Amino acid sequence: MAEQNVKDTNKQSFTDADIDRIIQMAWEDRTPFEAIEFQFGLKEKDVIEFMRKNSLPSSFRMWRKRMKSRATKHTALREEGIKRFKCSRQRSTGNKISKR
Repeated sequence: MAEQNVKDTNKQSFTDADIDRIIQMAWEDRTPFEAIEFQFGLKEKDVIEFMRKNSLPSSFRMWRKRMKSRATKHTALREEGIKRFKCSRQRSTGNKISKR
């Protein structure tokens, strides 16, 4: 029980815009979990927990099934030459991980 309380106190509070962006990044095939951790401080395990809490059960199951088959969601599994979080053709919008 005490472990659960410690876990809850370590959780960050996110704005609605942050929640939407985390969900969007989690669903994107080419956005690695490391990019989410860099921007929001959520490790892969935390993203899974976050998605479980902020998605419908059927949406969460669909997302988990989809993510298990994506090598691009893990930087270590990516091709050797790719070291960036975003596509070189994406324009910068001031966001750490910008969208096109």
